[in-house]
Amino acid sequence: MDLSIFLSYNLLPWQWVVWIALGLAIGLTKAGFAGFAGVIIPVIALIFGARESTGLVLPLLLFADILAVIYYHSHAEWRYIIRLVPWSFLGFGVAIVIDHLIPVQAFRLVMGGTIMAGLLVMIWSDFLGKEKAPPTAWWFSALFGIAGGFATTFGNVAGPILAVYLLSMRLPKNSFVGTTAWFLLIINLSKLPIQGFLWHNISVQSLLFNLTLVPVIILGVLMGIVLIKKIPEGAYRKVIMALTLVSTILLFVDFSRFIPA
Repeated sequence: MDLSIFLSYNLLPWQWVVWIALGLAIGLTKAGFAGFAGVIIPVIALIFGARESTGLVLPLLLFADILAVIYYHSHAEWRYIIRLVPWSFLGFGVAIVIDHLIPVQAFRLVMGGTIMAGLLVMIWSDFLGKEKAPPTAWWFSALFGIAGGFATTFGNVAGPILAVYLLSMRLPKNSFVGTTAWFLLIINLSKLPIQGFLWHNISVQSLLFNLTLVPVIILGVLMGIVLIKKIPEGAYRKVIMALTLVSTILLFVDFSRFIPA
């Protein structure tokens, strides 16, 4: 095999650092620390281009999804997955139809504002010590499902949306991770035809380049599994809230200002 394919993207040293950080962040995210990858993905989009980056990142997410499902598969709460998936497919359709009509920054502002509103309400409720029963109305799942499908199609940022939804359901940490893993595996598999045949941003070259991050993703997943076991249930909820809050705030940041020329 011609190993030069792995260098074909001609990354600068700082870009290699970001690329490797992405692999570690994806592994940690899929192992239960939802939000880590959201910190890195916007920078990856600036390095490779918005649409091109989604084709690069999707196979990496799928690989990590499979690892997470292998370990946490028995903890999934399928009733929540079944509620969300059909609406997520509707979100796919909406995103594809209006793909060229919404600027990337406008999309990030809308998504960030929506996630932030739901998260702040939840944090305020927890701060006041008000234990609320999980929402059961059909429109609640529909809203998050459509938003998740829409967001993941545009920029692989469904994680914070799903985190807010599952935090609202007050799932134990292993159920939270298992449900997230199965849902995102289904959603990301469904995106492959869009990326490969409609947008043409997954190629043999990009898949070979993805191989550079396989060991890093495995390391991230293993680290996440070990750390999750050490975090108590109550503290885990706060950790996920904090990570989701940070990754959502970063949707409002214009990272191009910080990228070296």
